[in-house]
Formats: sequence, C-alpha cells, structure tokens
Amino acid sequence: MTEAAQLVAEIEALGEKIAEARQAVGRRFIGQDKVVDLSLTALLCGGHGLLVGLPGMGKTLLVDTLGTVMGLATGRVQFTPDLMPADILGSEVLETARDGARAFRFIEGPVFCQLLMADEINRASPRTQSALLQAMQEHKVTVAGQHRPLPAPFHVLATQNPIEQEGTYPLPEAQLDRFMVQIDVDYPDRRTERDVLLATTGVETATSPTVFSASELSAAQVTVRRMPVGEKVVELILDLVRACRPGEAEAGAAVNASVSWGPGPRAAQALMLAVRARALLDGRLAPSAEDVTALARPVLSHRMALSFAARARGESLAGIIEGVSRDVTRAEAA
Repeated sequence: MTEAAQLVAEIEALGEKIAEARQAVGRRFIGQDKVVDLSLTALLCGGHGLLVGLPGMGKTLLVDTLGTVMGLATGRVQFTPDLMPADILGSEVLETARDGARAFRFIEGPVFCQLLMADEINRASPRTQSALLQAMQEHKVTVAGQHRPLPAPFHVLATQNPIEQEGTYPLPEAQLDRFMVQIDVDYPDRRTERDVLLATTGVETATSPTVFSASELSAAQVTVRRMPVGEKVVELILDLVRACRPGEAEAGAAVNASVSWGPGPRAAQALMLAVRARALLDGRLAPSAEDVTALARPVLSHRMALSFAARARGESLAGIIEGVSRDVTRAEAA
C-alpha cells in the first residue's frame, strides 16, 4: 500500500469513528449539531474552545459528555472573583515527616487533566485568568520556579455569559487568541427543545459511551495535520485573514472604517487546521472553500475588535466577517 493510499484509509477510518462520537454526544446533548461539530473541531485540532451562551443552554453538559465520549480525564474550575492562581495550578505545601524532616510537596491543581472546563472564565480577576495562558499555549505550568508538564492531550473548554457583565473581567486579547474557536450556543429551535424536554424530565437519563481514548485522540490530531490542503484553499485562507486586518492592501473599505485591529497569524493557523477537521466531520478527504467561509466567524470573531464609531453605528463583527468572506470568495472564483 502506498503512503497516499494508507493516508486515505486512515482518514476514512477516523471519519467513521468521529461519526460514532458525534452520535454518542447527541444522546445526551440533544440537537445543536453546529455546537457539537465546532467543539469536536477544537479537540481534533488540539485546540481550545470558548463557549459563549446564556445559563441553562447545556454548556456544562456538553463538556462533561465530550470528556466521556473522547475518553479524557476531566477537571472543572468555577471561576469567581476571589479565585487565586494557585486554585487552578496547584501549590507547594510544607510537610513534616515522622522523623521531623521537612520537605515541600506539590499538590496538583485541577488544571492537571486532559479536558478542563473553565466555567464563567470572565468572572475571575485578570491575575487568575493569566494562570491559564501558559497552560493553554505551552501545555505546561510554572510553579515555584519548576516547569510541570500537563497531561497529553490537554484542552480547555471555557464558558462565558454574553449578557451579564456585572462583576466580570473581559478576557484580554492575548488570552482570547489562545482559543481556537468561539462557539456561540444559541437558543434551540422548537423541535429540539421539545426533544430536550421529553428526554431530560423522565425517570431515566441518557448516557453516552466512550468512543475514543486519549491516545486515539492524539493519533487523530496527527492524522488531521496530515490531511492535504489544496493551493486554492490555502490562498483563500490567507486572503480572508489578511482582508480582515485594517491597513492591509487586501482590506476593504468596511474593514478599514470599522475594525480597530484584526486577526494575527495564529488565526490563519487555526483556520488551516479547522477546515481539515470540518472536512473530516463531513466524511471528505480534503477541505474546500466552503469550509473556509463556514469557519470564518468562529475562528476570527474573537480575534478582532470593532472601533468605537462602528459600535455606535450598531455594526457587528459577524456581519463584517460574512461580508469579507463573501467578497474574498467571489474574487477567488473570478
């Protein structure tokens, strides 16, 4: 078997396993297929996800279900204003042995897991939020001068309430950039909400089986990176990201007039990986231009900022990104 044929076989086998995982997640987290797919995209790419939605939308249930289905050791931190960095990372304690000898022992915090749920992450102070920066980027933490690696794979799925802002601290741009995708969890449609009511208010509750193991997920992340990407898709990603930066030659009038700052190279990297995962979720062997436009908003929206004048005019980043995606796609097709 040639190397190309072997890669095709691996992608097809992984696609079947991913389809099984999606079905398993759907047993507990009903409907909201786009939310599930974006969450799986983040995990398949080795990235992190920011779940933005009102309370009671099932965000906690989703993260718990993903941990079970993907075979990951989970941890959870409820962020509050009085939370300290040591409450996340862990700390050293001085212990006295029976013979009187004293020594420091490190007690691991909840970040030492494979899937961390950071609940209401914007309720903690910037000092505590920053405790996750090194963990999310380098997959290790530094405590008392010692570098301590985190279990592999390591992912953060954080939640945030988009409405209630009293007593919160907006995430800094550097931390937002660490999240591969922003996943907006909206209200379900009527049919989905009816299914939720019937499934969750009875005597028995649904359970989800374990489909992946941690090692299998790590292998899947390597396979995703090996998926081929056509030259046209690569150029489309570059055109899209650069067109969202004010002051660039590719930027249009709408971006220059309304955007304060745009996405950096990490956004292009995230989009390059995410389109591969989306193709895999759809059972395809390579990504297409449609994948780029579909993932533009989840990948770029939290990496951009509107100007004050644009906010006063009632503009939105979602509208600007959709407009840029449409213009770039038309230009590529011409």
